Amino acid sequence: MNAILRSADHPIVRPRAAGDGTALAERLARRYGERITGSFLVPGREGRFAPFPADLPPRLCAALRARGLERLYSHQAQAWEACRAGRSIVVATPTASGKSLCYTLPVVAAALEAGSKALYLFPTKALAQDQVAELLELNRAGALGLRAATFDGDTPGDARQAIRLNGDIVVSNPDMLHQAILPHHTKWAQFFENLRYVVIDEVHTYRGVFGSHVANVVRRLKRVCAFYGVAPQFILCSATIGNAAAHARALVEAPVEAVTESGAPHGDRHILLWNPPMVNPGLGIRASARSQSNRIARIAIKAGLKTLVFCQSRLMVEVLTKYLKEVFDHDPRKPRRIRAYRGGYLPTERRAVERAMRAGDIDGIVSTSALELGVDIGSLDVVVLNGYPGSVSATWQRFGRAGRRRKPSLGVLVASSQPMDQYIVRHPEFFAAANPEHARIEPDQPLILMDHIRCAAFELPFADGDAFGPVEPGPWLEVLAESGVLHREDGRWEWIADSYPAQAVNLRSVADGNFVVVDRTDGRQTILAEVDYSAAALTLYEGAIHMIQSEPFQVERLDWEGRKAYVRRTHVDYYTDAIDYTRLKVLDQAEAAPAGEGDASHGEVHVVRRVSGYKKIRFHTHENIGYGPVALPDQELHTTAAWWQLPQRVLDAAFGSRQHALDGFLGAAHALHLMAQLLVMAEGRDLQKAVGSGDGAWFASSDAAGRGSWRNAGGEAGAPDDLRGFTPTLYLYDNYPGGVGLSLPLYERRAELHARAVELVRGCACTGGCPACVGPVLAAQEENGADAPKRHALRVLELLREAA
Repeated sequence: MNAILRSADHPIVRPRAAGDGTALAERLARRYGERITGSFLVPGREGRFAPFPADLPPRLCAALRARGLERLYSHQAQAWEACRAGRSIVVATPTASGKSLCYTLPVVAAALEAGSKALYLFPTKALAQDQVAELLELNRAGALGLRAATFDGDTPGDARQAIRLNGDIVVSNPDMLHQAILPHHTKWAQFFENLRYVVIDEVHTYRGVFGSHVANVVRRLKRVCAFYGVAPQFILCSATIGNAAAHARALVEAPVEAVTESGAPHGDRHILLWNPPMVNPGLGIRASARSQSNRIARIAIKAGLKTLVFCQSRLMVEVLTKYLKEVFDHDPRKPRRIRAYRGGYLPTERRAVERAMRAGDIDGIVSTSALELGVDIGSLDVVVLNGYPGSVSATWQRFGRAGRRRKPSLGVLVASSQPMDQYIVRHPEFFAAANPEHARIEPDQPLILMDHIRCAAFELPFADGDAFGPVEPGPWLEVLAESGVLHREDGRWEWIADSYPAQAVNLRSVADGNFVVVDRTDGRQTILAEVDYSAAALTLYEGAIHMIQSEPFQVERLDWEGRKAYVRRTHVDYYTDAIDYTRLKVLDQAEAAPAGEGDASHGEVHVVRRVSGYKKIRFHTHENIGYGPVALPDQELHTTAAWWQLPQRVLDAAFGSRQHALDGFLGAAHALHLMAQLLVMAEGRDLQKAVGSGDGAWFASSDAAGRGSWRNAGGEAGAPDDLRGFTPTLYLYDNYPGGVGLSLPLYERRAELHARAVELVRGCACTGGCPACVGPVLAAQEENGADAPKRHALRVLELLREAA
């Protein structure tokens, strides 16, 4: 990684303009130096250029010059040569390096020369809208006569036929390709017969469940293209990840040439790792990342710097937006300077925010990962990360949103109390040396594969001997025939059901059915937002405060079957947070191996998750001011997991009480879960942890002070010392039906995972345990040296240590 670690004793001194990222970095270092654990400088660099290629069509040259371009970056020229030679490519260069021109040039040239067509796929509608705007500007600049249009869920019905018949460049997303284009490919016959290029942007986002679905959609696309006698070239673009070429090949299942050396110039980029100050050193309790992010953003905005704050949850977006609005938008007569941006807003709301950002009318933006991708939001000076995003790759991608106009920029990573965050800021050398993680997909995951073979059979009949990517579909087709949707005759499998299979398959998850939020404040029923199925139980329970643009709405009724939450605007001084627990039972142990005094295993498990209640948390003070019950159906899951277990005799010999052993298991799970996410580039929602009894009858949880207890399926508590067959088991499981390939690498790399977890706990500066290593602890536990949870967790990890 091209980064230089600087100590706080050697401040950065460079010529600068007033009010840029360098000036703010120096100001923060002077005022809050004790909170800055690492200071990095990614030096600016001059660009490497190449002249326009000799075979670039003259009209396209004229259009580029009219847009102010006289030459290409070196990587753009490299991409042009590879595409003209007929090779598929993946461009993996940093944010704001001009990747879009790498595919725009060959696509537009082919359209001008041979009337060829192209399909652009973006993971979000915002990116698609942004790209169409760029294409239309290029088209107007050179009077090229190209017909480019967005085809997504917001496209009016009367425009869809015109796009199908006349579109030269159709800009869409994988969801629309899956549900609206491929199932109706006969209406797109003219388009497919002339399809030359398929562009897939932001391929680093296609990982886990989403990526596994998209790989199968690409299989279906290639199958339909072959029916029309074409084999399009693929042009893929990605942020920097550790396996860009391999990941691109896995997505399209074809040879791909990698373009990775950027020729684009950029200004100095300053990076600060920021650990909030201790408020209780004995317990290891720090000030919240929220308060520190709010402070840094206020300082930056008051200094006249355009600032973007990334948050890890939609709730935190709304909370931080509220706090910043109280400072900068308190006068309703003036234009709003602070805006929130996240999934769940209606399209009109998102488009309005995007336009305001591009126009420079907003000084502060608070967003989830929705703005991590390459939407043009104008010139930014400062990016603040409210918590570690979960991967080194995502961290640099978000920092790259600032400094897009070659000015010095600043990125600040503010650590939360989560152990992953604390590990990163306490080990700045790890962050400086860390290579971007690998993206992984599992397209042959059984549930996902079955869904797409069903969709493919609807689109075109299968013949005996046909392949679906590298998969032999025969056994799957037989299952579909037994279920009554296919009929085999003369070696062909024909679709005979009335159902429309693509409509029932959600690419973003394995569970289906998003919830809509309906406002009944004024007596009318107005749809305000949409919430993913997986998040509904945690955010839309009756009594929940659901926030939109920092405005609080209270959930009055949740129609679980109808997928609707009815809300009403309210005025409260608190927000709500769900209380949930998980229990597991092993269904099949596929692999096992010794692990110190115990054993490690991998296999299939059954998971039950229950939301039992919620907490009311006051704004600003963040004190707990009450609880409420929640009555929702349990969410059940059959998935894969890696797990560790110690025999009862070993635990009884190693610990003075079973309570200490249980606290040790909970602390060890805390540390292993953190390191597991780092190892396999997983996000917390994809890879979950749990501690349960070996028979699945009991699950373990810890209270706000970190003390562990057992509960059964009815929620009844049981003291560890009173239970028979005391066998706590530590699970790390894939949070999707059937698994998505995360737990197996953890089992295979269990020695490395264990070593990192031990290093995390031992390296923590706390005395007896804290949220940064093993979770929160009681003051009494902190003072009991030998009985501190940190020591118990280390003891469990020591007992699980594998022989070198």
